[in-house]
Amino acid sequence: PPAKSPVLGFPQPPPLLPTQPALRQRRGAAMATAAKGGEKPALRKPVFVKVDQLKPGTCGHTLTVKVVSANPVPARGRAGGGGPAVGSRPARIAECLVGDETGVIVFTARNEQVDMLMPGNTAILRNARIDMFKGSMRLAVDKWGRVEVTEPASFAVKEDNNLSLVEYELVNVPE
Repeated sequence: PPAKSPVLGFPQPPPLLPTQPALRQRRGAAMATAAKGGEKPALRKPVFVKVDQLKPGTCGHTLTVKVVSANPVPARGRAGGGGPAVGSRPARIAECLVGDETGVIVFTARNEQVDMLMPGNTAILRNARIDMFKGSMRLAVDKWGRVEVTEPASFAVKEDNNLSLVEYELVNVPE
C-alpha cells in the first residue's frame, strides 16, 4: 500500500519522472561533451517552401519572398480598454504583400519587421506560420521566427495568384 502522507493522511502520489533541473543537468552534460569533441548538436536543415504550398493552420515554414507592397495599419485603441500597458509604445503593424514565382500572400509585419520589409526588398522568412483573419490566410513571423533581408532574388513575382483572396470556411463533418 502507498505510504500515508503526514498531511491529512492522504496517500502520497507515485514518484515522478526526473525533475526539470535533473533533465537540464543531463542535457547540459551532453552538450558539454559534444562541445569538447568539437561537434555541435545537429540542427534540422531548413526546407524552403513556395507560396502556393501554404495551407491554413500550418506553421514552421521557411520561404524566400519579394515584397511587392507595404501598407501601414493605423494604430487604434481596442474596444473594452484592452490597449497596450501604460508607458509602452503601441505596436507598429503593416500589411505587406509578399510573394515568389508561384503566388503572393499578405504578410503581417510587426514592429522592427516593418522597417525590414520595404517594397522591392527580398527576405527570408524563417519559422513563419499561417494565421486566419476573417476567413483568409495571412503569413506571420512571431518571436520564435526570424525575418532576414537578403540579396535580391532572380525570380519574378506571380501577382495574379493571391492566396489571401481565397476565403476559407470551417465545416464540421458529422460522423
